Amino acid sequence: MSKELIRLSDCVMSYGDDIVLDHINLYINDKEFLTLLGPSGCGKTTTLRIIGGFLSPTSGDVLFDGQRINDVPPHKRLVNTVFQRYALFPHLNVFENVAFGLRMGQTVLDKDGGRHKEKVPEDEIRARVLEMLEIVNLKGYEKRPVTALSGGQQQRVAIARALVNRPKVLLLDEPLGALDMRLRKDMQQELKRIQQEMEITFVYVTHDQEEALAMSDTVVVMDGGRIQQIGTPEDIYNEPRNAFVADFIGESNIIDGVMCADGVVEIFNRKFQCLDGGFEKDEAVDVVIRPEDVDIVPEDRGQLKGTVTAVTFKGVHYDTIVDFYGFKWLIQTTDFCPVGSHIGIKIDPDGFHVMKKSKYSGMFGDYSSYSEEYDELDEEAADGDEE
Repeated sequence: MSKELIRLSDCVMSYGDDIVLDHINLYINDKEFLTLLGPSGCGKTTTLRIIGGFLSPTSGDVLFDGQRINDVPPHKRLVNTVFQRYALFPHLNVFENVAFGLRMGQTVLDKDGGRHKEKVPEDEIRARVLEMLEIVNLKGYEKRPVTALSGGQQQRVAIARALVNRPKVLLLDEPLGALDMRLRKDMQQELKRIQQEMEITFVYVTHDQEEALAMSDTVVVMDGGRIQQIGTPEDIYNEPRNAFVADFIGESNIIDGVMCADGVVEIFNRKFQCLDGGFEKDEAVDVVIRPEDVDIVPEDRGQLKGTVTAVTFKGVHYDTIVDFYGFKWLIQTTDFCPVGSHIGIKIDPDGFHVMKKSKYSGMFGDYSSYSEEYDELDEEAADGDEE
């Protein structure tokens, strides 16, 4: 079992009356890949900057290996950062970019817990730079100017430069944001491989939920300066704590419901078997149904009946919007159902996830706007045909 390496204890970050972080409590284990996930302005980058020492919390403590480091500057922390803008030195080649930090000296711990810089011998610098370039798959690139590299290669140089000092923690602030989709997916796999091979802690910031699910050991979902949920990617996706998490992680149909009894939930005045319990009898709840958990069946065999209002081909499936009693659902299916067709749906008990009401209740889950968006596209296409 990994030991705790970093702890944020009751951390608040405010600028006057503007609270950016609201009493954050979080621990990060050694050798863990932890992702801070959330929309712009949720506080994830501020959290990262506090860990890195670029910001000091207004109140609360930052602990590293059990020691309080609130007042320790960034260059004395065993932490390095990779930003979205790689900040490479254009006048230096790949080797010298990676070697730069080592030439400035390496931070080491004193016996009394203090930190100081030590000069690194030139032969060790060369050996470590070449080793790091091999790890990031840039062996043989050491003499190339960084300006001659692709975006993905420049990012690898930035990662090598951050890792060559052998930090205990690498902070990554949306480092894949400037890459195209295919390269992003390739680099996701590379980053996970590097993290596992070097056995260091990665703290990663992104607003991309697919990226977070694909790479992380632990996902921390944030909104409004608060942590909404912490868990494995599977837990976050399958057991969201509230409507915000359910909507932000993947697609979700979120419906008002009533918990009639343990294992029985009511939506649209119909009772369904589910696997949830522990609620008060007849408690008002939010019910999450993922689009992939809905089966389309003939109308006369459906638990619910609806009308298809929009269909979009996604390659491996169709995104199908279905109107049920004025509430529009998203269903992901390999079956093509034309607009206007009447269908039935079937949902197994494990397809329902029941959540307590929260301040996010009623804010998400209806795909009316999704349907209207494609109606507008259809109208634009028809206008183009007429012209």
